Amino acid sequence: MADLQLRRRELLVLMAAAGIAVGTDAGAASPQGLNADADGVMLRGYDPVAYFIEGAPVEGSAAFTAEHDGAAYHFASAANRERFLADPARYVPAYGGYCALGTAMGRKFDGDPQLWRIVEDRLFLNVNAGAQDRWLSDTSGFIASADNNWPLISELADAD
Repeated sequence: MADLQLRRRELLVLMAAAGIAVGTDAGAASPQGLNADADGVMLRGYDPVAYFIEGAPVEGSAAFTAEHDGAAYHFASAANRERFLADPARYVPAYGGYCALGTAMGRKFDGDPQLWRIVEDRLFLNVNAGAQDRWLSDTSGFIASADNNWPLISELADAD
């Protein structure tokens, strides 16, 4: 197991080095490494506060929009927008809205707002059901790996 972890870390270092060398072209990453769509909207327009308040993904409305770190967030209500503006760090998705398992593996994959979990008051997304199942098998271990990897990969181009 230790050999696998060492090989994964070596791979991540190589990937980060390659990404720094080739991943610097303009437009390769979303604003500040965020998983925003072409219009700069996060979470495919879902309300980030609703995950915490409603316990479910709820589509937001462009009528209730706030900007944070160069991206737009949509909300289901003005009240949710105000909650977000009072403490945006509490509500933004971990790893810029990218897949939590992918981040743990050193890759940036799209995060699906329908495949989410709140763990220790943080919102995590995954790219698909298989990734989420695997992530749930060792949530704390994958979060620790992703927390270590995110500073290395946050500004790299998205994975294919």
